[in-house]
Amino acid sequence: MELAATIGSLDQISPWREAYRAEMNCQVIHDSIHFRQGWTVEYVLTVGATPAGYGSVAVAGPWTGKPTLYEFYILPEHRLRLFDFFTILLPVSRAVAIETQSNDPWLTVMLHAFARNVASESILFHDQKATSLAPSGARFRPATAGDLPQVSPRQLDAHGVVEIDGAVAATGGILFHYNPPYGDIYMEVADPFRKRGLGSFLVQELKRVCYRRGNIPAARCNPNNIASRKTLQKAGFVPCGHILSGTLVSA
Repeated sequence: MELAATIGSLDQISPWREAYRAEMNCQVIHDSIHFRQGWTVEYVLTVGATPAGYGSVAVAGPWTGKPTLYEFYILPEHRLRLFDFFTILLPVSRAVAIETQSNDPWLTVMLHAFARNVASESILFHDQKATSLAPSGARFRPATAGDLPQVSPRQLDAHGVVEIDGAVAATGGILFHYNPPYGDIYMEVADPFRKRGLGSFLVQELKRVCYRRGNIPAARCNPNNIASRKTLQKAGFVPCGHILSGTLVSA
């Protein structure tokens, strides 16, 4: 039967997105793009009149002028034709690049089959160990509006600071614009307080905040940022994948 790719809506693909999230079983970094008005175009993939999956192309924000495939999901009963669906989707979507996380088994395969100049933009981490770090003189506390004026009041309870002798030495928080129940931890240590283990201590405490909220902590960092890699691993995070991107070539 004939395969086709047609523009659809978020409502149309929602059931398959839930299946995609369930099979991924991890933090989906680009999950929120679907809900940003004008940022994405959704495509319904069909066999004859039967829906078989979807593809999503980012077209705004950092991807303006560079349509980029970031999700591709085919229902299990149609996966013998994964490559066929992808080659149908490419000309219809006019995508010029792919961006995916390496723990996405479907789009990662397509990335390596159809793209060149593949590179890692971020290393992804998931939590594997509870730690009990306690740097001398360090105290963790919830952040206030005075500490982080750029953070909205409703998000402050997911942020914290580390103090040394009453001075704020590090700040950080948890971002929740990913697929539930995951939260992405970030942090920054002030220059005078670096190389004292405060970053790992802050990440450790933010992990606890995340779990208390009923969420699952995750994190990421630039592949070349060795200090951040060490900080995250010292706090119990383990690498689990990469954000990969590549330029599409003709199918």
